[in-house]
Amino acid sequence: LKATQHSLTSSAVSASAIKVLPAYFNTRYYAADAAAAQTKTAKGRVVSVIGAVVDVQFDEDLPPILNALRVENRTPKLILEVAQHLGENFVRTIAMDGTEGLVRGTSCIDTGYPIRIPVGPATLGRIINVVGDPIDERGPVNTDKYLSIHAEAPDFVDMSVTQEVLETGIKVVDLLAPYAKGGKIGLFGGAGVGKTVLIMELINNVAKAHGGYSVFAGVGE
Repeated sequence: LKATQHSLTSSAVSASAIKVLPAYFNTRYYAADAAAAQTKTAKGRVVSVIGAVVDVQFDEDLPPILNALRVENRTPKLILEVAQHLGENFVRTIAMDGTEGLVRGTSCIDTGYPIRIPVGPATLGRIINVVGDPIDERGPVNTDKYLSIHAEAPDFVDMSVTQEVLETGIKVVDLLAPYAKGGKIGLFGGAGVGKTVLIMELINNVAKAHGGYSVFAGVGE
Protein backbone atom coordinates (compact mmCIF):
# COMPACT_ATOMS: atom_id res chain seq x y z
CA LEU A 1 0.00 0.00 0.00
CA LYS A 2 2.84 2.39 0.79
CA ALA A 3 4.45 1.59 -2.55
CA THR A 4 1.14 2.21 -4.30
CA GLN A 5 0.73 5.50 -2.48
CA HIS A 6 4.24 6.56 -3.49
CA SER A 7 3.64 5.72 -7.14
CA LEU A 8 0.36 7.59 -7.19
CA THR A 9 1.82 10.62 -5.46
CA SER A 10 4.89 10.74 -7.71
CA SER A 11 2.79 10.55 -10.85
CA ALA A 12 0.60 13.26 -12.27
CA VAL A 13 -2.46 12.21 -10.29
CA SER A 14 -4.59 15.04 -9.04
CA ALA A 15 -4.93 15.62 -5.31
CA SER A 16 -8.68 15.17 -5.55
CA ALA A 17 -8.20 11.66 -6.96
CA ILE A 18 -6.01 10.68 -4.01
CA LYS A 19 -8.53 12.03 -1.52
CA VAL A 20 -11.11 9.61 -2.87
CA LEU A 21 -9.22 6.69 -1.27
CA PRO A 22 -8.23 7.92 2.21
CA ALA A 23 -9.06 4.63 3.91
CA TYR A 24 -6.42 2.75 1.91
CA PHE A 25 -3.58 5.14 2.60
CA ASN A 26 -3.99 5.89 6.30
CA THR A 27 -1.41 4.42 8.64
CA ARG A 28 -2.68 1.04 9.83
CA TYR A 29 -5.96 1.77 8.10
CA TYR A 30 -7.58 -1.43 9.36
CA ALA A 31 -7.29 -0.46 13.04
CA ALA A 32 -9.29 2.35 14.58
CA ASP A 33 -7.36 5.05 16.43
CA ALA A 34 -8.24 6.04 19.99
CA ALA A 35 -9.22 9.50 18.77
CA ALA A 36 -11.54 7.92 16.23
CA ALA A 37 -13.70 6.16 18.80
CA GLN A 38 -17.22 5.76 17.60
CA THR A 39 -19.76 8.24 18.83
CA LYS A 40 -22.46 5.58 18.49
CA THR A 41 -21.35 2.42 20.25
CA ALA A 42 -21.88 -0.67 18.12
CA LYS A 43 -23.35 -3.65 19.91
CA GLY A 44 -23.12 -7.26 18.82
CA ARG A 45 -23.91 -10.70 20.17
CA VAL A 46 -21.93 -13.91 20.47
CA VAL A 47 -22.95 -16.58 17.97
CA SER A 48 -20.15 -19.14 18.37
CA VAL A 49 -17.56 -20.06 21.00
CA ILE A 50 -14.80 -22.54 20.14
CA GLY A 51 -12.09 -22.30 22.77
CA ALA A 52 -10.49 -18.87 22.51
CA VAL A 53 -12.13 -18.19 19.13
CA VAL A 54 -15.40 -16.28 19.44
CA ASP A 55 -17.63 -15.23 16.53
CA VAL A 56 -19.74 -12.11 17.05
CA GLN A 57 -22.61 -10.83 14.93
CA PHE A 58 -23.27 -7.12 14.36
CA ASP A 59 -26.41 -5.80 12.71
CA GLU A 60 -24.55 -2.65 11.63
CA ASP A 61 -21.25 -0.76 12.10
CA LEU A 62 -18.94 -3.76 11.74
CA PRO A 63 -15.85 -3.02 13.91
CA PRO A 64 -12.46 -2.76 12.16
CA ILE A 65 -9.87 -5.51 12.50
CA LEU A 66 -7.82 -5.25 15.75
CA ASN A 67 -10.60 -3.38 17.55
CA ALA A 68 -11.35 -4.48 21.11
CA LEU A 69 -14.79 -5.76 22.06
CA ARG A 70 -15.95 -5.82 25.68
CA VAL A 71 -18.25 -8.62 26.79
CA GLU A 72 -21.10 -7.27 28.90
CA ASN A 73 -22.13 -8.53 32.32
CA ARG A 74 -19.09 -10.74 32.83
CA THR A 75 -16.73 -10.87 35.80
CA PRO A 76 -13.78 -10.83 35.46
CA LYS A 77 -13.72 -8.55 32.43
CA LEU A 78 -13.38 -10.32 29.09
CA ILE A 79 -11.95 -8.53 26.05
CA LEU A 80 -12.19 -9.88 22.50
CA GLU A 81 -9.90 -8.69 19.71
CA VAL A 82 -11.28 -8.65 16.16
CA ALA A 83 -9.10 -10.83 13.94
CA GLN A 84 -11.19 -11.40 10.82
CA HIS A 85 -14.32 -10.24 9.03
CA LEU A 86 -16.71 -13.03 8.07
CA GLY A 87 -19.02 -11.49 5.51
CA GLU A 88 -20.86 -8.26 6.22
CA ASN A 89 -22.27 -8.97 9.67
CA PHE A 90 -19.89 -11.33 11.46
CA VAL A 91 -16.42 -10.93 12.96
CA ARG A 92 -14.08 -13.60 14.28
CA THR A 93 -12.34 -12.59 17.48
CA ILE A 94 -9.68 -13.91 19.84
CA ALA A 95 -10.49 -13.92 23.55
CA MET A 96 -7.86 -12.41 25.83
CA ASP A 97 -8.95 -14.61 28.75
CA GLY A 98 -10.80 -17.83 29.38
CA THR A 99 -14.19 -18.31 27.73
CA GLU A 100 -15.62 -20.73 30.28
CA GLY A 101 -19.29 -19.96 30.80
CA LEU A 102 -19.56 -17.72 27.74
CA VAL A 103 -22.75 -18.58 25.88
CA ARG A 104 -24.36 -17.63 22.60
CA GLY A 105 -26.44 -14.48 22.70
CA THR A 106 -24.14 -12.64 25.13
CA SER A 107 -23.89 -8.94 24.27
CA CYS A 108 -20.58 -7.39 23.21
CA ILE A 109 -19.72 -3.70 22.96
CA ASP A 110 -17.27 -2.31 20.40
CA THR A 111 -14.92 -0.03 22.34
CA GLY A 112 -14.02 1.87 19.16
CA TYR A 113 -10.27 1.37 19.48
CA PRO A 114 -7.67 -1.43 19.81
CA ILE A 115 -6.55 -2.84 23.15
CA ARG A 116 -4.79 -0.07 25.07
CA ILE A 117 -2.44 -0.22 28.04
CA PRO A 118 -1.35 2.51 30.48
CA VAL A 119 1.99 4.17 29.81
CA GLY A 120 4.19 6.68 31.57
CA PRO A 121 6.10 6.89 34.86
CA ALA A 122 3.13 5.52 36.82
CA THR A 123 3.61 2.11 35.19
CA LEU A 124 7.17 1.63 36.50
CA GLY A 125 7.31 -1.34 38.85
CA ARG A 126 3.74 -2.38 38.08
CA ILE A 127 2.44 -5.69 36.74
CA ILE A 128 -0.33 -5.51 34.16
CA ASN A 129 -2.04 -8.09 32.00
CA VAL A 130 -2.49 -8.09 28.24
CA VAL A 131 -5.51 -5.75 28.36
CA GLY A 132 -3.80 -3.20 30.62
CA ASP A 133 -5.41 -4.06 33.95
CA PRO A 134 -3.09 -4.15 37.01
CA ILE A 135 -2.74 -7.60 38.58
CA ASP A 136 -0.24 -6.83 41.35
CA GLU A 137 -2.91 -5.96 43.98
CA ARG A 138 -1.57 -2.41 44.30
CA GLY A 139 -4.63 -0.61 43.05
CA PRO A 140 -5.23 1.11 39.72
CA VAL A 141 -2.44 2.67 37.66
CA ASN A 142 -2.70 6.42 38.22
CA THR A 143 -2.23 7.71 34.69
CA ASP A 144 -4.37 9.22 31.97
CA LYS A 145 -2.04 8.14 29.16
CA TYR A 146 -2.91 5.01 27.20
CA LEU A 147 -1.43 3.62 24.00
CA SER A 148 -2.53 0.86 21.66
CA ILE A 149 -0.63 -2.43 21.81
CA HIS A 150 -0.43 -2.26 18.00
CA ALA A 151 2.04 0.18 16.48
CA GLU A 152 3.77 0.69 13.17
CA ALA A 153 7.41 -0.36 12.94
CA PRO A 154 9.86 2.57 12.66
CA ASP A 155 10.97 3.54 9.18
CA PHE A 156 14.42 2.46 8.06
CA VAL A 157 15.56 6.09 7.93
CA ASP A 158 14.82 6.38 11.65
CA MET A 159 16.85 3.30 12.59
CA SER A 160 20.54 3.26 13.45
CA VAL A 161 22.78 1.55 10.90
CA THR A 162 25.78 1.24 13.21
CA GLN A 163 26.39 -1.91 15.24
CA GLU A 164 27.01 -1.32 18.95
CA VAL A 165 27.57 -3.87 21.68
CA LEU A 166 25.30 -3.75 24.71
CA GLU A 167 27.57 -4.18 27.72
CA THR A 168 25.61 -6.42 30.06
CA GLY A 169 28.19 -6.60 32.84
CA ILE A 170 28.13 -10.40 32.64
CA LYS A 171 31.63 -11.39 31.55
CA VAL A 172 30.82 -14.68 29.86
CA VAL A 173 28.07 -13.02 27.81
CA ASP A 174 30.10 -9.97 26.79
CA LEU A 175 33.06 -12.18 25.79
CA LEU A 176 31.50 -15.20 24.11
CA ALA A 177 28.07 -14.02 22.94
CA PRO A 178 27.86 -10.21 22.98
CA TYR A 179 24.44 -8.66 22.58
CA ALA A 180 23.90 -6.01 19.90
CA LYS A 181 21.96 -2.87 20.78
CA GLY A 182 18.58 -2.95 19.13
CA GLY A 183 18.96 -6.61 18.24
CA LYS A 184 17.30 -9.80 19.35
CA ILE A 185 18.73 -12.69 21.32
CA GLY A 186 17.32 -16.05 22.35
CA LEU A 187 18.11 -17.96 25.54
CA PHE A 188 17.35 -21.67 25.47
CA GLY A 189 17.71 -24.00 28.42
CA GLY A 190 15.99 -26.59 30.53
CA ALA A 191 14.14 -26.01 33.77
CA GLY A 192 16.16 -24.62 36.64
CA VAL A 193 19.34 -23.77 34.74
CA GLY A 194 19.17 -20.02 35.37
CA LYS A 195 17.35 -18.36 32.47
CA THR A 196 15.26 -16.14 34.73
CA VAL A 197 18.27 -15.36 36.92
CA LEU A 198 20.18 -14.19 33.86
CA ILE A 199 17.27 -12.00 32.77
CA MET A 200 17.02 -10.45 36.25
CA GLU A 201 20.74 -9.70 36.17
CA LEU A 202 20.34 -8.07 32.75
CA ILE A 203 17.48 -5.91 34.03
CA ASN A 204 19.54 -4.83 37.03
CA ASN A 205 22.65 -4.01 35.00
CA VAL A 206 20.79 -2.17 32.25
CA ALA A 207 19.12 0.05 34.86
CA LYS A 208 22.32 0.78 36.79
CA ALA A 209 24.88 1.03 33.99
CA HIS A 210 22.80 2.46 31.15
CA GLY A 211 19.96 4.22 32.96
CA GLY A 212 17.44 2.39 30.80
CA TYR A 213 14.09 0.76 31.39
CA SER A 214 13.25 -2.91 30.99
CA VAL A 215 9.93 -4.52 30.16
CA PHE A 216 9.52 -8.15 31.22
CA ALA A 217 6.76 -10.00 29.38
CA GLY A 218 5.74 -13.36 30.81
CA VAL A 219 4.21 -15.20 27.85
CA GLY A 220 3.03 -18.65 28.86
CA GLU A 221 4.56 -18.35 32.32
